[in-house]
Amino acid sequence: MDVNAAVAAAAAIAGVLTGVIAMLAFRWSERDLKRPTRTSLHTEAALPPGVDTVLSVLRSSAVVLDEGDAVVKASSAAYALGLVRGGKLSVEPMLQMARDTRRDGEIRQVELDLPRRGTGRGEALAVSARVAPLGSRLVLLLVEDLTEARRIEAVRRDFVANVSHELKTPVGALSLLSEAVMDASDDPEAVQRFAGRMQIEATRLTNLVQELIDLSRVQNDDPLEDAEPVRVDELVAEAMDRCRHAAGTKQITMASGGPADLSMWGNRGQLAAALGNLVENAVNYSPARTRVGIAARRVTAPGGDHIEIAVTDQGIGISDKDKERIFERFYRVDPARSRATGGTGLGLAIVKHVAASHGGEVTVWSSEGQGSTFTLRLPEAGAARDRAQQPSGLDGEAGHSAPTHSRTSPESTAYETLSAPEVLP
Repeated sequence: MDVNAAVAAAAAIAGVLTGVIAMLAFRWSERDLKRPTRTSLHTEAALPPGVDTVLSVLRSSAVVLDEGDAVVKASSAAYALGLVRGGKLSVEPMLQMARDTRRDGEIRQVELDLPRRGTGRGEALAVSARVAPLGSRLVLLLVEDLTEARRIEAVRRDFVANVSHELKTPVGALSLLSEAVMDASDDPEAVQRFAGRMQIEATRLTNLVQELIDLSRVQNDDPLEDAEPVRVDELVAEAMDRCRHAAGTKQITMASGGPADLSMWGNRGQLAAALGNLVENAVNYSPARTRVGIAARRVTAPGGDHIEIAVTDQGIGISDKDKERIFERFYRVDPARSRATGGTGLGLAIVKHVAASHGGEVTVWSSEGQGSTFTLRLPEAGAARDRAQQPSGLDGEAGHSAPTHSRTSPESTAYETLSAPEVLP
């Protein structure tokens, strides 16, 4: 009986000890779960409910700072812009804004120019930063990249200024010439001379307005909506006919060459305008009794065959510093000479937009005093049509490869039908 009582007592004591140990273990585990860790201090758990979801859908770069200026949350765009490094906000003006906002609770906004990461050219990154309090101890920083918007605004501003200047010149000339005609009403020879000048200025104004319309059209329209197979030899013949009178006046010989079975897929009107502009520039900027050549060939490329049309002249050539800007609107290598030839500075801009909208490119080789070769490179009809007709969901798998740049040497763009530049007898 005593033995049974002892066993029962021992079992009871063991049960009590087990219960106490289990309770202590549970309490210890609970305390560990509630203890803040290094990770939990800098994760989404520190954010108010729903804030993390909102930040994830914002287009702006977002950074959340705690009371110690440590980064609690930062979007991938913030890291890409270089705003956050080593867990800290790396832009001192933004950090100071965050401290001021934390102190007085006021929302602040400022535009800054930041150095662009990964470039050694000193390019600036234009951003707009807005700081606001988030709860009682956090601060939210939103940063918007304004670089592209500023670039577009600068292009638009320059474009308006250039258009105003180009329109003002012929309009002013017409006004003065009309006054001269009125004053010389009793002198038939003077009237005829001034009327001829008025016709020249009116033609210049008409050409400028037409090229502005053409440039607007190629920028806004989708050329593949009305695409069709376009024979290259027909485009070349049309471009030569367009410039035949001007070439004959300067005794410039135009020659063409290349296979007769080449064709491209695109908008015929835009392609004809682009090639016509290249041939017209070659004739206008070539001295008398020289030659302009137009040659076409098929080039094999990984994404499909391409057609190259090269226009070679023996003109004044283009310097290296001007090559980078000749495709800008209204930019002209020699403004004085352009006034003499009637150029508007929009022809090459139109060529560039037509090439890009058709999935191609335009390149230039030139040497001062030796002439220039402009090469228009576009997809061949079959490959371009197949890509245009593929479902949009397969675009990433359709072999859209970036156009391969043409070789920058005269041998690669002057074909067998065109010999080296020389003055014709």
